[in-house]
Amino acid sequence: MTACPTAPGRPKRRAVFGPLHPPGRSYVLYAVLAAAFALVTHLPTHRFWGAVAAVGYLLASLLPARRAPAVASAACALLPLVVLAATGGAQLEVRVVEESAARLLDSGTPYHGAPAHAPDYNPYLPGMALFGLPAAVFGDGPFTDARWWFALCFAVPLLIAIRTAGTPGAGAVRHPNLLALLACPPVAMSLAVSGIDLPLIGLTCLGLLLAARGRAGSAGLLLGLASAMKWTAWPALAVACAVLGAVRGGRAVGRCALAAAAVLTALVAPVALRDPAAFAQHVIAFPLGLADAPTPAASPLPGQLLATALPGGSGRVVALALLAAGALLMAVSLFARPPVTAPAAANRVALGLLLALTLAPASRFGYLLYPLVLFLFFRAGFFRPKPFRADSFRAGFFRPARGGRRTRRPARPGTAIGPFRPGT
Repeated sequence: MTACPTAPGRPKRRAVFGPLHPPGRSYVLYAVLAAAFALVTHLPTHRFWGAVAAVGYLLASLLPARRAPAVASAACALLPLVVLAATGGAQLEVRVVEESAARLLDSGTPYHGAPAHAPDYNPYLPGMALFGLPAAVFGDGPFTDARWWFALCFAVPLLIAIRTAGTPGAGAVRHPNLLALLACPPVAMSLAVSGIDLPLIGLTCLGLLLAARGRAGSAGLLLGLASAMKWTAWPALAVACAVLGAVRGGRAVGRCALAAAAVLTALVAPVALRDPAAFAQHVIAFPLGLADAPTPAASPLPGQLLATALPGGSGRVVALALLAAGALLMAVSLFARPPVTAPAAANRVALGLLLALTLAPASRFGYLLYPLVLFLFFRAGFFRPKPFRADSFRAGFFRPARGGRRTRRPARPGTAIGPFRPGT
């Protein structure tokens, strides 16, 4: 007796908890990494996130590929954020931002006049204090926590970038790749315990996309706002100007620079002029490790190791010299071969930040979130190819030829990166 053949044209039903698909295997790896992180870290907030995220990733690995990103982002990013915001658990920088906002309202400057210990220092530019205003005005509470506004300023620019690029499915729930990005362990952990760098990343991604589209004023406003929050956004502004110079010319560069300068002047100049000594002590000396109190950013990266290995402060001088040399090389590369698409611009920003974070005399592993998200966002299948134009955006890049004409270089086909599936 032969088995009854399956009716033609009838699709097989897939069980809710079926075999692990490739993204599911990635979530199993995420669960192992989260559990290991919870065991080795000494910070309570990180330990809590690792324990909750390990369970969330395991649950997501058992679900179909379309449901897994939503469950992973909710269980590994949203749930820990809700619990930590309700209980007051956060990294030090969240409290620094909220206290700087209260100080800004009281005295007109977010910087402590006589800092004595590391928690007294505010290494961020004045624009970062805006995220602490809800807590400063309405008091501490689960919904005035600065992390909610960090997350909002991260997600909204990414959604706008997806809509601007002409991607079908503008909502986050209908776009599994964006949820997969939110569920990526470094992003999910940052959303839950800190989030201080996420607004800059979101504004940078959107600003680079607008620059590649030739929208100089909008790109300048966004990148100027990011630059008024933290020094790490400044390389993105330089790259955006290089992109605009390649696709639109010098006038577009001028419009972008003027828009960014207007935002920077409005947010930074009043505070810097009110107390220049405090501004320099907090924003320049402390991040470089030149203040009286040591900076907590002391991960064993090459610049930090070099700064501490050589005696008499010479190691710090060598590290700063290498950092300056790296910045000069990046500037030369922008002049010699400027990027003309958003993915190429994101590559250049990611490379520059990776070089800076590696060679800086005081840095931390968490800053690697910048190049990671810049690389993943433009390679996660959000964008559809478009016909070639000088200001077109596509998942590839075009290099200017020596004679001034632009030649097309075929885009490399997208490759799967963990749970990211190009083209979905």
